[in-house]
Amino acid sequence: MGKVIFYEERNFQGRSYECSSDCSDISTYLSRCNSCKVENGCFMVYDDSNFMGNQYFIKRGEYSDYTCMGMRDSIRSCRLIPQHRGAFRMRVYEREDFSGQMHELMDDCDSLHERLRMSDCQSCQVMDGHWLMYEQPHYRGRMMYMRPGEYRSFRNLGISNVKFSSARRITDFC
Repeated sequence: MGKVIFYEERNFQGRSYECSSDCSDISTYLSRCNSCKVENGCFMVYDDSNFMGNQYFIKRGEYSDYTCMGMRDSIRSCRLIPQHRGAFRMRVYEREDFSGQMHELMDDCDSLHERLRMSDCQSCQVMDGHWLMYEQPHYRGRMMYMRPGEYRSFRNLGISNVKFSSARRITDFC
C-alpha cells in the first residue's frame, strides 16, 4: 500500500494531508500543495484537479518543492499506482483509433522512432502492467501514466500538443 504526505508550503512546512489512495482534489484538504514525502509506493501527481494537466511520477523519497518536479503550479491531485507483478505488454499505434503501423512492447523503449521506426505514436492499448509514456526520447520531457486500457487518441488525455517518443514500464521499484 502506498502513502504520501502533502504539505502546503515548500520544504515540508505548513499544514499537511496524508494520502494512501487516489485524490481528485487536494484543495479539499489543503489550500495549496508545494511539497511532499512519499513513504511507500508510487504515485502520479498532477498540477490540476481531477488528474488533469502536467503529470509527474513520484516514488519513495522527499520532494521539497513542486518546481523541482517540472510542474507549472502546485500539486492539485494524485493517483496511486498499484504494484504490478507479472508481464508487461502494450501495443503502440502510429495513428489514432489503433490504425497505422503497430508494435508490441514488452520492455522499456528509449526511442520509438529509432527502435521501432515509427514516425509518430497517437494511440495505444495497455494489456498488462503500468507504463509511463514520455514526450521525448530517453525518458525525458512531459510524461503520461498509462494503466491497463485503451487509449484511442492521446489528444483526449488532458495534455495539449502531445507526441510520445519513449515508453517505460513501472516496475517493482515502487
